[in-house]
Amino acid sequence: MQNEELISRISIDPKVCFGKPCIRGTRIWVSLILDYLADGMTIERLLEEYPDLEKSDILACMAYGAEMTRYIDLPLETVS
Repeated sequence: MQNEELISRISIDPKVCFGKPCIRGTRIWVSLILDYLADGMTIERLLEEYPDLEKSDILACMAYGAEMTRYIDLPLETVS
């Protein structure tokens, strides 16, 4: 599955979770899934904790997070 297909599994609706990006059809925030992954939780464990999710949903969160970093311009730190 390509990133565009995966990202289509993410929805943003101002009436759902204050407009935060969620996995389509749920109220599970993309940021929550990314936080769990960053803390070391495995995809398999996430699927156990959230049985309504599919592996593609987790991959969609990762693809969405990667895509969003392409639009962030942070000031470069000067090395002394």
